[in-house]
Amino acid sequence: MSITPQELELLMQEVEKEDPIDFADLPFDEHDLRGLIANHLCEMADAMDNFSEEDKHLTLLAVAAKLVLENLVLNVQLLRRHEVPLSHTTEALLSRLRKKE
Repeated sequence: MSITPQELELLMQEVEKEDPIDFADLPFDEHDLRGLIANHLCEMADAMDNFSEEDKHLTLLAVAAKLVLENLVLNVQLLRRHEVPLSHTTEALLSRLRKKE
């Protein structure tokens, strides 16, 4: 892998400056969670050493898409549970999906 878990953690923190993560009251240290994820992703990337560049790219894109979908679902569930209205952007996105039904 061309990046170490520590370097990936730093990149994660840079991205979080623009889009902070609300760790709320999780009983885990933020740094430990970043380290766990950085290690896992570096191990995943190392396991793809025999993949073609296209297959690596497609696999990482599929993983990212799955995580974004999971994040959306969890956020909508959380907002509904606490009866918080959805943002205009999220509501517009979900409205587009409802129109397809």
